[in-house]
Amino acid sequence: AMDRDNRWERTKLAYDAMVAGEGYKAKSALEALKQAYERNETDEFVKPTIIDKEGLIEDGDVLIFYNFRADRMRQLVSAFGIKDFASFKKEKSIKPGYILTMTIYDETFPFDVLVAPKEIKNILGEVISKSGKKQFRLAETEKYAHVTYFFNCGKEEPFKGEDRTLIPSPKVDTYDKCPEMSAHRLKETLFEALEKDYDLIVTNFANPDMVGHTGNLEATIKAIKTLDQILGEIVKKAKEKGYDIIITADHGNAEKMIDENTKQPHTAHTTNPVPFILISEKVKNLIPRKLKDLDLPEKFQDEKILGVLGNIAPTILKLLDIKLPEEMLEPLI
Repeated sequence: AMDRDNRWERTKLAYDAMVAGEGYKAKSALEALKQAYERNETDEFVKPTIIDKEGLIEDGDVLIFYNFRADRMRQLVSAFGIKDFASFKKEKSIKPGYILTMTIYDETFPFDVLVAPKEIKNILGEVISKSGKKQFRLAETEKYAHVTYFFNCGKEEPFKGEDRTLIPSPKVDTYDKCPEMSAHRLKETLFEALEKDYDLIVTNFANPDMVGHTGNLEATIKAIKTLDQILGEIVKKAKEKGYDIIITADHGNAEKMIDENTKQPHTAHTTNPVPFILISEKVKNLIPRKLKDLDLPEKFQDEKILGVLGNIAPTILKLLDIKLPEEMLEPLI
């Protein structure tokens, strides 16, 4: 239901289940999950299942989409509310009486929004653009929104001087069947970008997260090995071109593949501290920042933790010798 990779066949399953009652049947949510597990479907890939055949969506119904994540809702909402929708053939078409979305899923959607977006000023991409510098954003389909829409705090359009490239993710049912995903193509595209004198290059590698979500330990190890090799090549090339390199993440996943309590595969994100690796000829040491002022949980008050995600953007600006806006936290250098 929440596919974001143009796998419209997945969106169709959800739509047809909710509108036409087509799909797996079960008497309860628990029974639906048990059936899915018997089909070897993990939590993320449970097929749409009809529990109440009288609860289908009909003409004139009011639809309220509660999801706050834009990237995961665009396809499904399009199927219900966009005129002349043609991304898949519907078993039954209906016309909702009204559609309300929690947040703005797409600037082009004509639907009312429950929570208006909060304007965030002087974000990283904006400051770099106003400084007259060039930036490049690169990801495969699964994470494209993360380096564009999310990275720009909900702004769909690129800033002046911001170029983007999207690499299609492999078309497999689950990414444990292709743990390298499109990492090699990302590397080659990144190498091309290194020749174009961009001031900032932002790249997202999806492997640790997307393969980690499958719960397949062997495939996740292969994904990490692939990325480890590729990162080594990228670091070497970037250093040759005189770039500073930051390797980091916004959450964990692949580092925890088994739940310590249930002993079952762990397929969700973690709240563990993430690495922050800076490779630079001009910086010898990172500067730890005080975390107690940020009201973080006790587990994050470890002396080994240098900062938070909010310290990364100012660190990048400091590396580029750009004045920090007052809205940002301190840099780590």
